[in-house]
Amino acid sequence: MALNTSSDPGGGPVGQAGPPENRSRGRDAVVVSPGASGGAGAAPAVRGRTTIADGVVEKIAGMAAREVPGVHALGGGLARTLGAVRDRVPGGRPNVGRGVRVEVGERQTALDLDIVVEYGVRIPEVAGEVRENVVAAVERMTGLEVVEVNIAVNDVHLPDDDEESAPARVE
Repeated sequence: MALNTSSDPGGGPVGQAGPPENRSRGRDAVVVSPGASGGAGAAPAVRGRTTIADGVVEKIAGMAAREVPGVHALGGGLARTLGAVRDRVPGGRPNVGRGVRVEVGERQTALDLDIVVEYGVRIPEVAGEVRENVVAAVERMTGLEVVEVNIAVNDVHLPDDDEESAPARVE
């Protein structure tokens, strides 16, 4: 879902669906409080604008997705491989936004997640739980309306994938 923004007759921004050429990828979300143009007479909580960076939404969604039982990891094969290398470097921090892409408007956001599920789980149920958890977390923490969460299951983690590699046949 592509997002763009326009103004309503009252002068306030309104997020709405729009054509792909109006995508707002790379912009920060601007959460505008009612009466944000207010002034000295407005309540202190609504004076000014609050901006939320794309990376913030990515991290919230990544953490919310990882909380769901049955999700092994986020990201595609190459992203996970590079992330594993970065995680092992001293001083390196895990990237909780890995496998999450967002598009933001002034009041709405759309998310795409790449996940790896555990072997044996019901994938449609896990995807549904991920969607519910991500929507709840993003809307609660940012105030943005989540218009869609697209989930791509890229891999299944098998129980024997965690075992150490077999000993070398020759020394």
